[in-house]
Amino acid sequence: MTEQTQHPAAQPPTTRPPAERETTPRLPAVPEEPTQPSAVREEASAPSAVREEASAPSTAREEASAPSAAREGASHLPAAREGSSRLSDMPEEPPRSSAPGEAAPWEAGPQGAEPALPPPLAVPPSPAGSRQRRRMRAALRWTAAAAVFCLVGAGTAYGTTRMERTDLPGLATASDGRWDYPELVRPPLPPGRPGPLEAGNRTGAHHADLRALVLPAPHGATVEPGPRGTDGWLPVKDFLADYAAVEQRRELAQQLTDHGLRHIAGRGWTTPDGTRTTIRLLRFDSAVVAETLLSGSLANAAAPAFPVRGADYYELDGTFPPKARMKDVTLYPFAETEPYGAEQVRQAYLAAGDTVAVITQTREGGVDAVPFRQTVTLQTELLS
Repeated sequence: MTEQTQHPAAQPPTTRPPAERETTPRLPAVPEEPTQPSAVREEASAPSAVREEASAPSTAREEASAPSAAREGASHLPAAREGSSRLSDMPEEPPRSSAPGEAAPWEAGPQGAEPALPPPLAVPPSPAGSRQRRRMRAALRWTAAAAVFCLVGAGTAYGTTRMERTDLPGLATASDGRWDYPELVRPPLPPGRPGPLEAGNRTGAHHADLRALVLPAPHGATVEPGPRGTDGWLPVKDFLADYAAVEQRRELAQQLTDHGLRHIAGRGWTTPDGTRTTIRLLRFDSAVVAETLLSGSLANAAAPAFPVRGADYYELDGTFPPKARMKDVTLYPFAETEPYGAEQVRQAYLAAGDTVAVITQTREGGVDAVPFRQTVTLQTELLS
């Protein structure tokens, strides 16, 4: 049997008024896009809205304006279609990083490059390592300090050992007025010859050069020029010039001739304090002759027989230290008594072997006793 399919009753076609059919334009069909955003679909549905507006009953003015509105709506279709094509070409935007201020991995480099990795986190130093470094720095500092102390101590010790005792603070001996004489060295004796005071030397002769036995000047003194053209020997007239009176000089010259004077060696200097010193060594044939001249003609226990220029009254210096006197040496030290003039005179006569020494010191305001005794003692040591 043939089944009869029942069809619903056919709806009569809706007839539109002629005016309405004329005013509604026929819109072109819009091709369906594979994927269209909702915005584009809303724009594409604009013709149906236009049709609904056109189908609604309205006034003649609204019906007259319907075609223009439809045209405006239709004019937007190409733009919507164009916009939909551009939007479909753009890739979907991935979700952005939630951290503020941090660049996304796809923004780190050009398209296709591997995304940049985030920087590694800083690992805090270990407390044990920090303590170890502090200990090493402390050890280095102490080592450097110890090295500096050692160097400074070594330098100080070296400088101290190189200094003289008198130059060290607290150890220097206060000056007692003595002069700084150079080291004394006796001239060598000829082979087999004894010294002037030795028992084997019956005449007490000085076999060494008498000019080398004159005491040198102290450091800082101004040395007077020696005699010229006499091989270092002092002329008799220069020796006599130290005495004041003419009659005394004539008598003294005769005494020297009678006792057989052989040579006179001498030296003179002036120290910075103004003290002038003269040393005269008179050599004779023997010690007996020298002792006889000294004790009988030149000096005695009271005063010198021939006063020097500028001094008339003397006295024996009883304060001369006994230890400064040497055995077998005859010594007469004198000092000018007050009132003396502008200068004071100190004079000493001594006999050692075949030589008589006359030592004279003068100074304005007075001659210090210490350098005078020092000079006499050192000259005695050279002659003995």
